[in-house]
Amino acid sequence: MFYHISLEHEILLHPKYFGPQLLETVKQKLYTDVEGTCTGKYGFVIAVTQIDNIGAGLIQHGQGFVMYPVKYKAVVFRPFKGEVLDGIVTQVNKVGMFAQIGPLKCFISHHSIPDYMEFCPNVNPPCYKSKQEDSVIQEEDVIRLKIVGTRVDASGIFAIGTLIGDYLGLVPQ
Repeated sequence: MFYHISLEHEILLHPKYFGPQLLETVKQKLYTDVEGTCTGKYGFVIAVTQIDNIGAGLIQHGQGFVMYPVKYKAVVFRPFKGEVLDGIVTQVNKVGMFAQIGPLKCFISHHSIPDYMEFCPNVNPPCYKSKQEDSVIQEEDVIRLKIVGTRVDASGIFAIGTLIGDYLGLVPQ
């Protein structure tokens, strides 16, 4: 799910950046520091939409660096258990498949793929096929999946998904 929320970040600047372009440098550093990152609490920061306030800089004693507190608004992507999303299959193997949903990587176990679909290792590229061969899921296909769990760590959010359910599976093109 996408949200537009207010966030805060602290920018640490070296004295060489002080001058007439200081505020522009703080803004550029904010974009570089936070866009594309992930926090467990808020999710993936997709884009900074607005900078609300750049606070007064605080000199770091003994270093000469200056810390600027910045308040801004950003679009974030935070997946939740039970959410249905579309993703692109990135890898298929006998234990399941991986799908990419924007910045989120999701694993779908072979136990969470419908019983009528079976893994075909001898086909190039490997895929999951229905017994009637009317439905084939392989790399680069778009699938609709349901998130059954998420795991948050320091570098990102990872999800476990399922294709078992109404309207889940291969998305017709």
